[in-house]
Amino acid sequence: MDAKPLETGSKAPEFTLPQDGGDPVTLARLTNDPSVGPVILFFYPKDSTPGCTTEAREFSTLLPEFHALGAQVFGISKDSLKRHENFRAKQELTVPLLSDADAQICEAYGTWGEKKNYGRTYLGITRTTYLIDSKGDIAQVWSKVKVKDHAQAVLDATRALVGA
Repeated sequence: MDAKPLETGSKAPEFTLPQDGGDPVTLARLTNDPSVGPVILFFYPKDSTPGCTTEAREFSTLLPEFHALGAQVFGISKDSLKRHENFRAKQELTVPLLSDADAQICEAYGTWGEKKNYGRTYLGITRTTYLIDSKGDIAQVWSKVKVKDHAQAVLDATRALVGA
């Protein structure tokens, strides 16, 4: 079972997921709120690993710039809320993290599938980011993300989307 990301222009699958330190996040609530602009979802494999830490730190650093555009940013992994809270505290992250413990949302977004590492095959999350417009449509997809400067590329695309 290979992970196959959703395509640009398709409707973003609806979800409600628990958030570390906050109320559950529902996509429809965000896209139906005129005060909220685009929504960015970055799916990542695991808290407290080097690549995931770099990615979450970069999104946290740029979070005020995303918010200035009206955009909301969320990281999503299978990790528990407790693990997310520890990760955020240890790394001083400001980006909210959502827990998809059963991987249903990861599957719906095409980020859950077979991975290979050092000759071992296993199921996991393929690092993927979605930029979702205010109508709930996928405006841009980054699949098999390389984390260095990725958050900046997403910010640039968000600026272009909102015309800033």
